[in-house]
Amino acid sequence: MKKITLILLLFSVIHFSLTLLNPFGPTIFPVAPIIGEKVKGDVDISVEFWKNLDDVIAKVATSYAKFVVLPITTAANLYAKGVDIKLIGVHEWKVFYLVANTEYTDLTSLKGQTVYSAHGRGQTVDVLLRYLLTKEGLKPDVDVKFAYAPPQEIVALFKSGKIHFAALPEPFVTMCLGNGKIVLDFQNVWNNISGSKFGIPIAGLFVIGNISNYKNTINEVENIFKSSVEYANSHIDESLAITSKYFPIPVPVLKKSLERTEFKYIKNCKEEVDLFLRTMHKLYEEGIPKVPDEGFYLK
Repeated sequence: MKKITLILLLFSVIHFSLTLLNPFGPTIFPVAPIIGEKVKGDVDISVEFWKNLDDVIAKVATSYAKFVVLPITTAANLYAKGVDIKLIGVHEWKVFYLVANTEYTDLTSLKGQTVYSAHGRGQTVDVLLRYLLTKEGLKPDVDVKFAYAPPQEIVALFKSGKIHFAALPEPFVTMCLGNGKIVLDFQNVWNNISGSKFGIPIAGLFVIGNISNYKNTINEVENIFKSSVEYANSHIDESLAITSKYFPIPVPVLKKSLERTEFKYIKNCKEEVDLFLRTMHKLYEEGIPKVPDEGFYLK
């Protein structure tokens, strides 16, 4: 009886108070309806932002929260290191572009150049660009140098002409366009290589640790998350107004950037994710040292 009571109490705590770790930045937009209480459910979700990979990796490794939005590549590498993390669904499929303010013909134009990207090594666009360079016969870090900085800093350097190439997510791409142009759509390149029908499985919703035993709670959180993404897409101005309270980018810039961004929650996309990770692993093993097995996907 004591054991049953303990389980029920634990379930009650989880049921009524849950923290969702979400990236700080443009990915606030799809969870803005949760933050603004436009979308609700039986589970009370508190959204907490993470600002860098080191921060969120530490929190995931210690089970600080039970639900987290992560880049697929980051989550796959955490799983390979023994972290009990499972993919529930993918919601971000289009956001990355290469911008240039100098001559660019194709990827070989990057030889001898430095490409800046946000946050640090190992995030999605970093792994993807390294893979594409390898496919073209170029050696990352040898033929093409990489540098990392906060996205706002990269935009400032790009606009001043101090750097010439940047692989960025929206809305930072939009912020660069007055001083350069988009020369590569990473989503189109990936679709041509892979035959993907959705795009790049960039980020998704994950569950951490023992909560994977509580199907009803997971289903409720997933439903709220999915509804939030759908609400944001159908109530753009309202969701942008909420987003702008936390993310200090002008609303017109955010709205323009949505033309090159796609948030769409898809649950059953194991084949897409597995194809992406296996392709990355095959031609750029350093970025994805090990492809996750079936245990990476919530059943």
